[in-house]
Amino acid sequence: MAVLLKRLLHPRRPPAALGRPLGRREASLDTHAGAAVRVRFAPSPTGFLHLGGLRAALYNYIFAKKHRGSFILRLEDTDQTRLVPGAAENIEDMLEWAGIPPDESPRRGGPAGPYLQSQRLALYAQATEALLKSGAAYPCFCSPQRLELLKREALRNRQTPRYDNRCRSLSEAQVAQKLAKDPKPAIRFHLEGEAPAFQDLVYGWNRHEVASVEGDPVILKSDGFPTYHLACVVDDHHMGISHVLRGSEWLVSTSKHLLLYQALGWQPPRFAHLPLLLNRDGSKLSKRQGDIYLEHFAAAGFLPDALLDIITSCGSGFAENQMGRTLPELITQFDLTRVTCHSALLDLEKLPEFNRLHLRRLVSDETQRRQLVGKLQALVEEAFGSQLQDRHVLDAAYVERIILLRQDLVSPVHSYLWTRPAVGRAQLGTVSEKVDVIAKRVLGLLEGPGMSLTQDMLNGELKKLSEGLEGTKHSNVMKLLRVALSGQLQGPPVAEMMLSLGPKEVRERIQKVLSS
Repeated sequence: MAVLLKRLLHPRRPPAALGRPLGRREASLDTHAGAAVRVRFAPSPTGFLHLGGLRAALYNYIFAKKHRGSFILRLEDTDQTRLVPGAAENIEDMLEWAGIPPDESPRRGGPAGPYLQSQRLALYAQATEALLKSGAAYPCFCSPQRLELLKREALRNRQTPRYDNRCRSLSEAQVAQKLAKDPKPAIRFHLEGEAPAFQDLVYGWNRHEVASVEGDPVILKSDGFPTYHLACVVDDHHMGISHVLRGSEWLVSTSKHLLLYQALGWQPPRFAHLPLLLNRDGSKLSKRQGDIYLEHFAAAGFLPDALLDIITSCGSGFAENQMGRTLPELITQFDLTRVTCHSALLDLEKLPEFNRLHLRRLVSDETQRRQLVGKLQALVEEAFGSQLQDRHVLDAAYVERIILLRQDLVSPVHSYLWTRPAVGRAQLGTVSEKVDVIAKRVLGLLEGPGMSLTQDMLNGELKKLSEGLEGTKHSNVMKLLRVALSGQLQGPPVAEMMLSLGPKEVRERIQKVLSS
């Protein structure tokens, strides 16, 4: 920073790169012929990985693998005040869980490291020094209080807040005087000249005259940390990024980034801005929604393939929308030119259907079935531990039988699969006074030798059982059986519960109630 500030006292001259006519090669933003494809996913560790982040990472991953390139994880941790403990580790853990691990990352290392922006401050200082030397950047001494007053005044006049570029016109003598009092000013980039047009690989030709609507942006804060605008340009250049696939919210800022590329004399990558992933009702995915984080889905027993499938099926980039695509199929079928500008609407209510489809595929393969059973056994051990009164619920045969019937198998609503409820005859008597009659008839239903149970058959037999009980509603019979089998008033259909548990376990639970 000391060397950087000395440059502030040198006479400034207009940057040659700014304001010159845009050439044909620059307009198309072509990358060098034959250059390797290198893409990056660059989240901020200010929170754990959620579905929106997973989708951005996935599109970068499948684009890289389709073109035999590299997928890089870079963590943008320059806003030190907002970092969440454990978030950096969670992001990489969840990418590995999802089956899309980075080729280069903070954990794995690589030739373009370090992969944490907080460890790359020297690169940002070097770039800033070059911009100061050419006159493309200047120090800003405005206090936070003054900037806040500018913002309030603009809002009061119903205008978009913007910096008034006050420090841009300071003389060399004024800069020297202010540096004596404030040796660590913020550095702003001089927005000047016509912004370059660029051909976005999704949105087509774009040009945003940022200088006419925005004030000069801060590129290096007074603490020596860069803002996003400088950091992403510097890192993408030094990491050899060939294509930037990022959210459409950055589309307008791209013109600003291209001005930085020009001022630094660097060749920019190709850009592809991906439409947003929204809730089914069109609202934005919010980090306040606890159920959008990947840890939630992993803990509930959802398969990674089901998540990758649903977030690609609701969007674009493929010849047709279909369920059941595996990751290798996504890579083969992906076509960036098919990504549309329309937001993708995510209907998570369909996730169980996607999950069952991928479960059936896994269970049909003996090796994958064993792996899946092992994972579920470990999840059950972790979720219920000492509550497992009978260890036979961890037998592979039992786990295989129920694994296709439900998807969130370790959630509280399905605890009945692994633990027997503490239910007594008195509790069931409040539901129906015919506890003994109902229990004995159900036991008789299950005693048939070699009986092959199906959900339809059980539903029919339970209906007949209810009809044979004068003065007792079918709903009360179902309620009594649900409580007897699970200890819960709500849950899956009774026939499904009986099928999941199997005749032996159903008999034992009902007999336990009768003897209590």
